[in-house]
Amino acid sequence: MNLLRRLMGERDIPLSLDDYAALFNYQGNLYQLLGSQTLGGAEEQIGRDFEGFVQGAYKRNGVVFACMLARFALFSQARFQFQQMNQGQPGKLFGNRDLALFETPWEGATTGDWLSRMITDADLSGNHFATVRQAEIRRLRPDWVSIVVGSPTDRDVELGDLDARVLGYIYQPGGPGSGKDSVPLLANQVAHFAPVPDPSAWFRGMSWLQPIVDEVMADKATTRHKLKFFEQGATPNMVVSMDAAIKREDFEAWVRLFREQEEGLENRYKTLFLGAGMKPEVVGANFRQVDFKATQGAGETRIAAAAGVPPVIVGLSEGLQAATYSNYGQARRRFADGTMHHLWQNMAGSTQKLVRTMPPGARLWYDARHIPFLREDEKDAAEIIQTKSIAIRQLTDAGYTAQSVVAAVEAGDLTLLEHTGLFSVQLMPPGTTADANGSSNGVPSDANANAN
Repeated sequence: MNLLRRLMGERDIPLSLDDYAALFNYQGNLYQLLGSQTLGGAEEQIGRDFEGFVQGAYKRNGVVFACMLARFALFSQARFQFQQMNQGQPGKLFGNRDLALFETPWEGATTGDWLSRMITDADLSGNHFATVRQAEIRRLRPDWVSIVVGSPTDRDVELGDLDARVLGYIYQPGGPGSGKDSVPLLANQVAHFAPVPDPSAWFRGMSWLQPIVDEVMADKATTRHKLKFFEQGATPNMVVSMDAAIKREDFEAWVRLFREQEEGLENRYKTLFLGAGMKPEVVGANFRQVDFKATQGAGETRIAAAAGVPPVIVGLSEGLQAATYSNYGQARRRFADGTMHHLWQNMAGSTQKLVRTMPPGARLWYDARHIPFLREDEKDAAEIIQTKSIAIRQLTDAGYTAQSVVAAVEAGDLTLLEHTGLFSVQLMPPGTTADANGSSNGVPSDANANAN
C-alpha cells in the first residue's frame, strides 16, 4: 500500500492494515478518517440508528417484530452447499469438509443460528459483518464497524472516486469512544451482507425500516392511544362545565373528588353523577368514529410491504379480510420468490470469501430443497421436469441428437437442435423392416422369413 508508506515517510517495508490502524490510535481511542484528502484514505460509517431500531421498533412494535420473525424464521432454514458451474450454467449441489465451518459456526451453534443473526442485523442496520477467529465465525455488531476505503495505488481518493475500493474494516468493541482497542481486518477477512443498498453510500446497506420510520411511529402512537383509552376507564374525553357562581375552592375540591371516584380503569362503566349546574360534554372521537381498524391496518400493511412479507403470511388483519387463507398459496409464492430467494442468493455471494478452499468450477450457494414452506415449489419443479422429459423423449424419437435436445429444452431455443438424419422406428408399422434405402417394405419380418 503505497499510500500508507507515505504516512511514515519513505520506507522499504509496506504497512499492513494493522499498522495503518495503529497510526490513528492514541491511548486506545481510534481517530477516524472521514473523507481525508491528505492521507489518501477514508472510512464509510455505518449509520448510528441501529440501537434506535432495536429498542424502538424490534422490541417495542408488534408489527415490525412479526415481519422480522417471518423473515428470519424462513431465512434461517437454508443450508450452504457448493454448486457446480459449467460455462456459466448452474449444475448440481454438493458439499464437502470445507463447509463444516458453516454447519457449526461456533460451539453449540448451527447454520440457522448464524443466519438468524445475519438477517436480523441486516434488517435493523442494513449490514451484517462476520469474520473467522480461532476456527469459529464471529459476528461483528454492525454499528461498531467502520469500512476503510482507499486506493491500492499512491493516489489520494475520497468516497465516490472511481479508484476507491474497500481496503478493510475496523471493529471497535463497545463502539466509538469506548476506550477499547480497535481490531483491524483486511477486506478478504470479512463477509459483508448488505441486501438493500444505501443509495447515498457506496459500500454499506440500508435497513428496510428506514423509509417507514413514520409508519412505525404512527402505529406505536395508535397503540398508545388505545391503551390510554382503556386506562381512562374506556370512556371518551370529556369536558365538564360548571356554573360561574361556584367558588374556586369548591371547584378544585370537586375536581379532586371526581378524579378519585370516577377516573381510572377500575372505575370503568360506572354511572356518572354530577351536581346541579354541571354539564359534561364529549370531546374528540371514540373508537368507532376514529375507525382504528382501518387507520392502523393501513399502516400495518405498509410496514409489511417494506419488509417484503405479504400481510396474510404475518397474520395481519388486512391480509385476512375474508377470514380465510384461500390466497395463502399465492402469498407464500410471492414471499419466497420475491423476497427470500433474493436474500439467499445475496447471502451466498457475500459469505463465499470465508470458505477456506473453494472447489474448482464451483460457487457457494444455498440449498432450500428441504424447507417445508417451499414444498409447493418442489411440486411445481417436479411438474416442470416432467414436461421437459416428455419434450426430450419426443424430440429424441424424432431423430435429434440427445445432447442437442437437452441443450435446446434447457435454453428454450429449438434452433439448437441437430438431426441425426435417421428417423425413429416408431414411424414404421410394428414388425416391419427397412430396405437398403432406409424405407419400410411394409412386410412383417416373420413373413419374409417364411417366404424365404
